Amino acid sequence: MGALDGRTIAILATDGVEEVELTEPVKALRDAGARTVLVSLHSGQIQAMKSDVTPTRRYDVDLPVAQAAAAEFDGLVLPGGTTSPDHLRMDDDAVRFVREFVQAGKPIAAICHGPWTLIDAGGVNGHVMTSWRSLRADLTNAGAHWVDQSVVTDGTLVTARDPGDLKLFCPAIVTLFSGAAAHPA
Repeated sequence: MGALDGRTIAILATDGVEEVELTEPVKALRDAGARTVLVSLHSGQIQAMKSDVTPTRRYDVDLPVAQAAAAEFDGLVLPGGTTSPDHLRMDDDAVRFVREFVQAGKPIAAICHGPWTLIDAGGVNGHVMTSWRSLRADLTNAGAHWVDQSVVTDGTLVTARDPGDLKLFCPAIVTLFSGAAAHPA
């Protein structure tokens, strides 16, 4: 039995997502027994990128965010890249979806630019967090205490700086999600 057997984790991303920040957490979650659901702004596929500029693979979307509800999930992962989180934070349904996790106290993991959407959803105030360095002022201005560390766990939130931190981030998210109550089936 895996640490996450019976759990369903939403991965919220859209075109421009940093591929490795999508694929490595999904692999770690699935290896631990979780079911992952790619939630996005639209149905069909999303285009992943490497370093924001080089297109890589396309990934099938499982559920449009307009049809998604946090009550159906046990946790949320917000991958980075600059384009995906920037588009997500400008979409009312995406912000609502993330806010539902925040308000329910469900676990959230964000890496790189992923915390941008958390800012708009009101989910950073009072938290100790890390991110890509350029988000430091954004997070601080939204009430977070930003630190330059590979991975930070603060309550129901795990954050990491960049792809170089995935080896620490992936086990941290499995631990976070395994410690949270599973939603009723």
